[in-house]
Amino acid sequence: MIPIPSYFPLIYLVLTLGISGENQLDIALDCGFQGNQVAGNNRYWTGDINSELFPLELGRNNESITSEAVVQKLTGTDPVPYGTARLSISEFTYTIPVNPGPKFVRLHFYSAEYENFTYSISNAFFSVKAGQYTLLSNFNVSDTAKALNREDIVKEYRVMVAKPSLKITFTPSSSISEGFALVNGIEVVSMPVHLYYPEAINFLRQDIFYSISNTTALETMYRVNIGGRDITADEDTGIFFRKWEGLASEQLCLTVPGRSVLPVLLDSTNLRFTAIPDYMAPETVYQVARSMGNDRELIKKYNLTWEFPVDSGFCYMVRLHFCEISQEINSTGDRVFSIYIANQTAENRADVIRWSGGNYVPYYKDYAVAMFDKEKKKLNLSIALQAHLDDSTSKYADAILNGVEIFKLNDPSGNLAVPNFVEFQQHSWKPENNRATIIGIASGVVCGVVLLICLIGFFILRQGRKAKDSAKFSKTQAVSMSSSFCRYFSLTEIKAATNNFEDISIIGVGGFGNVYKGHIDGGTTAVAIKRLKPESSQGAHEFKTEIEMLSHLRHRNLVSLIGYCNENREMILVYEYMTRETLSNHLYNTDNPPLPWEQRLEICIGAASGLHYLHAGVKDVIIHRDVKTTNILLDEKWVAKVSDFGLSKLRRADLSSTHVSTMVKGSIGYLDPEYYRLQQLTEKSDVYSFGVVLCEVLCGRPPIMRTVERRQISLAEWARSCHQEGTLDQIVDPYLMGKIAPECLNKYGEIAVSCMLDNGAERPSMKEVVWGLECALQLQKKADEDIRLGGETAESNRDGAMGVGCSWEDPSGSIFSDINEIQAR
Repeated sequence: MIPIPSYFPLIYLVLTLGISGENQLDIALDCGFQGNQVAGNNRYWTGDINSELFPLELGRNNESITSEAVVQKLTGTDPVPYGTARLSISEFTYTIPVNPGPKFVRLHFYSAEYENFTYSISNAFFSVKAGQYTLLSNFNVSDTAKALNREDIVKEYRVMVAKPSLKITFTPSSSISEGFALVNGIEVVSMPVHLYYPEAINFLRQDIFYSISNTTALETMYRVNIGGRDITADEDTGIFFRKWEGLASEQLCLTVPGRSVLPVLLDSTNLRFTAIPDYMAPETVYQVARSMGNDRELIKKYNLTWEFPVDSGFCYMVRLHFCEISQEINSTGDRVFSIYIANQTAENRADVIRWSGGNYVPYYKDYAVAMFDKEKKKLNLSIALQAHLDDSTSKYADAILNGVEIFKLNDPSGNLAVPNFVEFQQHSWKPENNRATIIGIASGVVCGVVLLICLIGFFILRQGRKAKDSAKFSKTQAVSMSSSFCRYFSLTEIKAATNNFEDISIIGVGGFGNVYKGHIDGGTTAVAIKRLKPESSQGAHEFKTEIEMLSHLRHRNLVSLIGYCNENREMILVYEYMTRETLSNHLYNTDNPPLPWEQRLEICIGAASGLHYLHAGVKDVIIHRDVKTTNILLDEKWVAKVSDFGLSKLRRADLSSTHVSTMVKGSIGYLDPEYYRLQQLTEKSDVYSFGVVLCEVLCGRPPIMRTVERRQISLAEWARSCHQEGTLDQIVDPYLMGKIAPECLNKYGEIAVSCMLDNGAERPSMKEVVWGLECALQLQKKADEDIRLGGETAESNRDGAMGVGCSWEDPSGSIFSDINEIQAR
């Protein structure tokens, strides 16, 4: 870390060309830190302790706590500003001295346990207001981190400040008995008035313009460099410290009947920024673009479509960035295409040359769209490009896009928040040509009125449905079910088992709530007790599904449900206690010793056997829908058991349909891309997820990592690429280096990659996966035995073992004779 003199000013001003000579305010506040320090991107941060920005505190204790994050958690994360935090069970307010005008406000949070702080990070429920705007409501750091699969969280907003100071207030949620608020870092950065506040923008489906006034606040939902790399905060132009998420080419494959297509990536460095100010977007955004290619017949069959999940009940501003960087496209009419946003026509004749005036000149266009559906919390905001196929209209059948920014606009009350973090999905790419229209909003005022009505109706409907679901699964039903299905516990029994839900009994946390270790039957039997919190996205339906599924299932490799409690609005599940917790806890980010390779194989075989039972061992097909290492538990003897059936779906075996049409749910990094694209769930979706699990077990890392180079972010894509290149042995867990027999690694890699094939029909069944893993285990044991006996060399052993012809996909049962032959050698 670079030392900074103690006299370094709290607020430093730099002159920025993009703000017409005005001084740009740049405040980077390191909460819970004393002094000054430099982040990894060479940005200066000032601690709030003993500074003029020390927060004003109100409430029960009138004293917040500063603490350091547990060091072991800071893997791959810059300790500035995430190494320290300010935490409080009372409301506290920062007063930031600023000049009136628009400002970027960024809030930094880190999901970790904090030293010398009593409460668990799972209790961090709080709201945040900046001036008149509500930025966050009942926000939970832990839930959000798990949904995003990363510990560090940045929330970015643009707010208009009318006074010479900006008050940012953090308020713990009153509904949580031990709730608290925390913040690791705060940024306040000046911005030009016209940067994200255009005078008027096109409101879709209306021949009017939607005005963004100087009282409008915006939240950044997405900022994407299409086809390009990530752009870090220190690479941003104009000193605004914006981050752009890159979309790598390997993530953007588009399936077309009979062919797999990768849209063309255009690259150029001949940009001219004379047409627009240089702070509109980094130069690298306009250097790379995505187009549809040159196959005119193929282009007729699909659109370029991205889908971005957004919160229902708000209006959004969509900014599309363009730059013609192809030397062939140099005149008006060369490339004309249509643009659809949220299935509404945004442009019938988009022509970037006509808009910008020539090649290599950056250009952007803004649109406003209303996203309302009182039945849903999340909606997909789609952006689709369609080429003009008429030669008289466009010389080339093609379309182009460089970048996308999507901003949520506040409702009439100044609110930008939705209660807690509901659901997260990656933006995706799929073939779609849906031009269905939605009702347009006549003006900004009408938009606000409709929004308010929809929000009120949404929450009333939501509460009504919760009550209805609860009524459908009442205590009366629970008692009647207990005798035939599983045991019913009273709330008094549950409280006795957990010593009234004391924190020391917590053994796990998640979006559903806490998991406690308890003791029943007079303290003789240890159990795991999952207590669903009321605001959890895993509600009454999932609770009922879990009971119905597990009550009827009995298998060595499925976790056993002992009973449940449904009393006084409490939804509680009681499971057998798994001593060694989750498989994930033994692979990475853990103090547990690494697992030997053969033990890992046996665990995988057990989990695969459990899934095979779900798919083929019961009357109807049960699709788990959330297979991941955190849902594979280990007992005292290291027996693997599949758990968490809240998202499971039943497919009737006696019906002709091979899939279940359902809304996409699952976990990022494990989600079957075919299921996401077609919204058709099959048991092969579990197979895909299990393939990702196999990669985790082999490589000892999570399925998604944001701190590595682009091609390594997705473990599934990286493993498939390395397998194809013959370098799979180079990415295994360092602990396993040199300990896996080559023949075993070859077979294991073949299984994992086959599970993750794009076409679900080509993936193996879980029965075939079990066979293959058994074969891999026997190959490993035979190689180890040869080494112990001092027999064959590694090379001859590999040739001999592979000569057996371990055909793991053969359903005839010959696999078992192959294994017997290996054992007999």
